[in-house]
Amino acid sequence: MSKISQEMLSSIRLIVFDFDGVFTDNTVYVSQDGVESVRCWRSDGLGISRLKSLGVNLYIISTEANPVVAARANKLNLPCRQGIEDKAVAILETCRELCIEPAHTMFVGNDINDIPAFRAIGFPVAVADAYPEVFPHVLVRTQKLGGQGAVREVCDWIYFAKNIGQNL
Repeated sequence: MSKISQEMLSSIRLIVFDFDGVFTDNTVYVSQDGVESVRCWRSDGLGISRLKSLGVNLYIISTEANPVVAARANKLNLPCRQGIEDKAVAILETCRELCIEPAHTMFVGNDINDIPAFRAIGFPVAVADAYPEVFPHVLVRTQKLGGQGAVREVCDWIYFAKNIGQNL
């Protein structure tokens, strides 16, 4: 995390997450009836709850339009936009709606379609197992893999940065 200081992390007011490959391990299970399911990391929810308690805004913006995305977003009580072709535009719209500067926004992604979004905000982050083509476009990568604690790791970075000097 050498490229992002504690001070920078503590200034984050909005985190936008991609879904597939970030909340999930990028695997999809398809039943014989065509019903899709994915695997998510349960402890992501606690990290999200802690950040919400500090007033950090969190969103999911996904290219995929799928009921599993909405189901997980609902479970975590996160706003979610699906079927988004241009995530950069959607993130900047979200920033405007919330009156948050893009410079105080983090986007967490994993694939080449996330590159424009990485360029649009102040804190671009890739999960550890993101496609290598995205690495030149991010400030930092998580140590955890997508769908295996990367979301919680990012939440913890910001939670602890905002709580420096406080008794946790």
